[in-house]
Amino acid sequence: MIEYGHNALGEGATIFEPVTLGFPSRDRIGQEGYRGVTIGKGAILRSGTIIYCDVLIGDDFQTGHNVLIREKTIIGDRVAIGTAAVIEGDCTIGDDVRLQSLVYIPTGTRIGNRVFIGPNAVLTNDRYPPGSHESLRGPVIGDSAVIGANATILPGVTIGEGAFVAAGAVVTKDVPPRTLAVGTPARFRPMPLEARR
Repeated sequence: MIEYGHNALGEGATIFEPVTLGFPSRDRIGQEGYRGVTIGKGAILRSGTIIYCDVLIGDDFQTGHNVLIREKTIIGDRVAIGTAAVIEGDCTIGDDVRLQSLVYIPTGTRIGNRVFIGPNAVLTNDRYPPGSHESLRGPVIGDSAVIGANATILPGVTIGEGAFVAAGAVVTKDVPPRTLAVGTPARFRPMPLEARR
């Protein structure tokens, strides 16, 4: 394991090399003794995982191969991050979240509890790229929301609690709670009975 800064890894961790913990953010380059990564008990970190500094992660966390998690991110308990997923800095992810392979989460995103995001889904934070850092607005994903494979969520959009975003949908405006968003651009429909929880 390659370590930068001061890292804390809970008991019962399984590490498949190579894994990098505490990689310095731009602000930390050249510093010594900075806070690296804190991860709770029972983690499984697969080869190629890189986690930057100033990251807090709960218990029973696991990654697929080649996962990147940037600085100032907070992740809850029982979270699984799929192969080649990218989580940019300053994100918050709740408990019992599943991000499938190749998911992209931009800076400033807020994800609630029990969220599922399907493979190759892309969340965005810059409506008119390349914008200034001050204009970045990550999406907000409510508790128990589901986002299908290859969906795209535009900057600042809120996906309501228990909402479903269909595979391939492009979501340009807020999705109400317990609503289905389908199409490009996404239109809203009542939740099918089989999808209601």
